[in-house]
Amino acid sequence: MVALSILDLAPVPEGSDVSASLANTIDLARHAERLGYGRYWLAEHHNMPGIASAATSVVIGAVAAATSSIRVGAGGVMLPNHAPLVIAEQFGTLNALHPGRIDLGLGRAPGTDMATARALRRTLDSDVDRFPNDVMELMQWFEPADDGQRIRANPGEGQDVPIWILGSSTFGAQLAAHLGLPYAFASHFAPQEMHRALEVYRQAFRPSPRLGSPYVMLGFNVFAADTDAEAQTLFTSLQQAFVNLRSGRPGKLPPPVEGYEAALDPAARSMISQALACSAVGSPETVKARLEAFAAETGADELMVTSQIWDHAARVRSLEILARVAGQTA
Repeated sequence: MVALSILDLAPVPEGSDVSASLANTIDLARHAERLGYGRYWLAEHHNMPGIASAATSVVIGAVAAATSSIRVGAGGVMLPNHAPLVIAEQFGTLNALHPGRIDLGLGRAPGTDMATARALRRTLDSDVDRFPNDVMELMQWFEPADDGQRIRANPGEGQDVPIWILGSSTFGAQLAAHLGLPYAFASHFAPQEMHRALEVYRQAFRPSPRLGSPYVMLGFNVFAADTDAEAQTLFTSLQQAFVNLRSGRPGKLPPPVEGYEAALDPAARSMISQALACSAVGSPETVKARLEAFAAETGADELMVTSQIWDHAARVRSLEILARVAGQTA
């Protein structure tokens, strides 16, 4: 069975708040470690009422402090929002506090709307077209400093922090291949170019001191429950959130609604069907079959599982079911 990890957007459910959401994140990370998942990543989003991981490095530090062995990282840091030196210092600090457990995934999207991006950066001069240069600059800050170097990343210099390129198109695939870095594709919400991006990455990959051969991780939604019907109902929270976001109405994660998809107009139903195609929703048997088929279809080295489930106990239960069918637990 393919290696499994967790992507947590620190969802804020309707009727709850950020404090409860972050407490749930820490609790879920502890369960993920117990259940044998390899990584626990958090993502940078801004101006999103339903996501509590905007200060991504701060939340990573809290999760790493609450666990002891699972790798913890960013999936990802939206690098155009930051000076590379700042990210080197932040993740150098995290790795110094939790040696050998910190990952750094980098994306070139803003993780928000343009008005919020401007508020984050004060200027949009650092546009996405500079992303490859910013990645290479960041990698250089982690290298041992040269004699006489005036500016150093401290902490950061000499820290062995694995860097990943994140993407949802062939742009990230080409960059990851050129730099010899592992590649994570956002197939859990943008699968349209997945197969082409994987082909580009694998064919163009150039070995580097960081990575000798291509390594692919794919985003994958999992909603597991005791029955197919129960899992389908849990899935409606993500479906609602996606429709709300695409309609310009982002909000907290809605509670599940039975029959939600059937009540949608055909255009909305088609949109979420395409966007959320890389999903396993159902009973243990259904999830296992879908997981195995997706891994075989893509040849992924690892799946980054995300589960936007409104009820925290049901979310923990979903990860327990997945771990069992994947052979991580008895």
